Amino acid sequence: MKVCVIGAGIIGASAALDLVRDGHAVTLLDRDGVAAGASQGNAGAFAFADVIPLATPGIMKKAPKWLLDPLGPLSVPPAYALTIAPWLIRYWRASWRDRYVAALKAQSDMMRLSQEALDALVADFNLSDLIRPEGQMQLYEGETAFQASQKGWDERRKAGVKFEFLTGPEAIAEIQPGIDPRFTHAGFTPEWKNVTDPAVWTRRIAEEAQRLGATFARRDVTRIEPAEQGAVVHSEEGAERFDKVVLAAGAYGNPLLKTLGLKLPLETERGYNTTLPAGAFDLKTHLTFSDHGFVVTKIGEGVRVGGAVELGGMTLAPRMARAEALLTKAKRFLPTLDTEGGTQWMGFRPSMPDSLPVIGAHPDTSSVVFAFGHGHLGLTQSAGTARVVSDLIAGRTPSLDLTPFRPTRFAGYRA
Repeated sequence: MKVCVIGAGIIGASAALDLVRDGHAVTLLDRDGVAAGASQGNAGAFAFADVIPLATPGIMKKAPKWLLDPLGPLSVPPAYALTIAPWLIRYWRASWRDRYVAALKAQSDMMRLSQEALDALVADFNLSDLIRPEGQMQLYEGETAFQASQKGWDERRKAGVKFEFLTGPEAIAEIQPGIDPRFTHAGFTPEWKNVTDPAVWTRRIAEEAQRLGATFARRDVTRIEPAEQGAVVHSEEGAERFDKVVLAAGAYGNPLLKTLGLKLPLETERGYNTTLPAGAFDLKTHLTFSDHGFVVTKIGEGVRVGGAVELGGMTLAPRMARAEALLTKAKRFLPTLDTEGGTQWMGFRPSMPDSLPVIGAHPDTSSVVFAFGHGHLGLTQSAGTARVVSDLIAGRTPSLDLTPFRPTRFAGYRA
């Protein structure tokens, strides 16, 4: 079967590899190149322990305080406030107990599938040299903050996540020295893994797909047109018909959705980070400062400090003061961190209001399959998503229940 995958980030590259292994003639297209967007600038984590949706019960009580801080963990630029309002209403609805419980189960099921698929991928393509199995430490300032996190740890326990609690700066320092003693408690997930560099990982996946016969082209797709059999992909190079098309363009998918007659609440979590050179800090494990909305992680031989969520769309100018604010906090929390010589970055993480990606066929045609909207979990869920996409393209029933991920789950999905 002739298949076109639109988007060469980690989702699209992974789908292309799985599809070419399944015997299809695959063409991978991207407007900017492989790993040109969020897939190069993320934290590089396989965050299988992050089963909890962003929209949790009671989240909207905290949101106003966050939103008033332009450099806080959640921010909406005033110029984008009216535009994002409908999305925030959906986000608030997703935090209600009934929706939250359903999303938690769906996320847990997706994590199990993705972890299994990743293990198989690493073994099949000998990718272990790109994996860092160094665990992750989630840090808390004081007993009150630690106790407030217990409900989340209970949900992780139910999902089968292995972890241990650390009490006191001395216990924390046994795993990661150099953390300010204000952090008195931590949860450590020893089975957590990172890639050595997310850009290198994504390019390797794309290279393996091409080695097996997939074709990559740098092309700006302007329209997808379902045909009587298959679908036609339009770009500045002309039009080409395929038997199946996979839309995995992440945050850049909205214009193409409109050409397909759909209007989905696909937004962007604008993520900021600074990557420091080798020697900046002797990092032993992935560090998560949950209450401050950022992480510190090893990338190559350097250290990346980044995170937070800015709901600001794709056209407003970056506010790099957010990256600087994260770096300032990191210096307070890791006193020996050398913050000189860093490279700043901002990228667009494609995000749905219920924290679940869109995976499934177009409601009117099986010729177009969607795989986007993974938020900050694109790398984590890439192998599982690729397996599901291959099943859908081949007409097989996926092992994952796709009901929570279907594109028609949002009211008003028709453009």
